[in-house]
Amino acid sequence: MPISVDLSTWGGLLLVALLVVLAALLAHAVLRPVVVRVTVFSTVLRAMVRRCDRPAQLVLPLVALMLLWQAVPADMPGIRTVEHTTGVLAIAAVTWLAAEAIRGIANGVIERHPANIADNLEARRIHTQTRVLARIANGAVVFAGLAFILMTFPRARQLGASLLASAGVAGLIVGIAARSVFSNLLAGLQIAMAQPLRIDDVLIVQGEWGRVEEITSTYVVLALWDERRLVVPLQWFIENPFQNWTRRTAQLLGTVLLWVDYTLPLEPVRREAQRLCEASPRWDRRVCLVQVTDADARAMQLRVLVSSASSGENFDLRCEVREGLVDFIRQHHPQALPRLRAEVPGGAATALAEPQPGGG
Repeated sequence: MPISVDLSTWGGLLLVALLVVLAALLAHAVLRPVVVRVTVFSTVLRAMVRRCDRPAQLVLPLVALMLLWQAVPADMPGIRTVEHTTGVLAIAAVTWLAAEAIRGIANGVIERHPANIADNLEARRIHTQTRVLARIANGAVVFAGLAFILMTFPRARQLGASLLASAGVAGLIVGIAARSVFSNLLAGLQIAMAQPLRIDDVLIVQGEWGRVEEITSTYVVLALWDERRLVVPLQWFIENPFQNWTRRTAQLLGTVLLWVDYTLPLEPVRREAQRLCEASPRWDRRVCLVQVTDADARAMQLRVLVSSASSGENFDLRCEVREGLVDFIRQHHPQALPRLRAEVPGGAATALAEPQPGGG
């Protein structure tokens, strides 16, 4: 014998609503393993499904309840309020679901392109674009969700119409007040498309050396070499020049400058510099060059040019080569250290070792 439920009474309606919610949750529990199994071969889809799991548990019952309210008589007391409340909650849940789907897609794209490899230029480019665009898309989704919720309220629609009628002055005031916010958002789009900087790029900003740790929709965080953090607005990078040491590749040339006496033979120094580079794992075997780049009345300047796969390794290599060459000159050619020459009255020219700072 079939059981009939009267939907015109709140007792019967609440019973059916409970059954509908339980059926929606059961459908989610049954379909979830199927969807996970279907998307197991796609990193992006798997990450999206993982992020959408919790909001989907809320969306399905709300959508089911909205369909149920359509079968309820329109003259039932209080049904319009319940229907409106369910609609607002459903819009909020769908907005949450869309935002989580965007985050899941972004996480999947980043996971497919790991940056913990030697040649990670392409991966860092994709990470930067994905994170910036995902944040912008999330902001648009949240804004659209709020707009749809406000449109469900008749008074809010009237308020919107009255605001549009006075949009001339109000728009000018808001535009002036939010100029910096919008300029940073537009700068974020420019950086995501043109990519003058990327995640993990090495930058020199206002004399500070650091790596790009985070790019948000309004600012960039640089992790400096001494573990400080430099926060720079996005608009600054559009309006000001800055150095990017990893724009095309992470490879870098570095210089070691030494002042030595004219009596120093250059060939032993070149051989020693080559030996130091070959002994160091930080040298990428591209450039190891010793040249005289300057000379004055007291000494000549040697420039040692060395290459490495990254800026951090190049800094360490330069320190190794500098220390090694100073020790080599001190041990094998001490007379070639920088010195002062003076004329002694009644005698020959005398070469005096140049006093060190703080010495006697």
